[in-house]
Amino acid sequence: MKIEEEIKQTVFRNPHQKAGVNLILTYYWLINKHKDFFKPYGITNQQFNILRILKGQYPKSISGADIKERMLDKNSDVSRLIDRLLLKKLVTKSQCPSDRRAADVSINENGLNLLSEIDTKNDSLDNILGSLTAEEASQLSTLLDKSRE
Repeated sequence: MKIEEEIKQTVFRNPHQKAGVNLILTYYWLINKHKDFFKPYGITNQQFNILRILKGQYPKSISGADIKERMLDKNSDVSRLIDRLLLKKLVTKSQCPSDRRAADVSINENGLNLLSEIDTKNDSLDNILGSLTAEEASQLSTLLDKSRE
């Protein structure tokens, strides 16, 4: 659906404003699609992001500060998210030996199993943008990278 129809607005100051509004609209559309995808697994987008970061570190642990640095959403409350993952028994947390105030986090077997289960359904997550050809998706990614320069 075109942005003009979606937000019922036909006039924009310029193409840059229209593109910016369209990006924001698309961001929320994508977030809602991801939210719906992860709901059956009992996790959020941010929790999934943390699990993927931890899987990349596995079997090593990583500090909460390092996790935050790698998060897609830099405004996430990593401590709270880790606590929720602990309650779900998907990660383990231990005191950092070099800094007693810090904690190291690692993904456990339950977390790895959940990611494996999600990976079997990842095609549907990847196909959220399935109306684009592979070439268009690549071009879009390049343009988004360029817009952040």
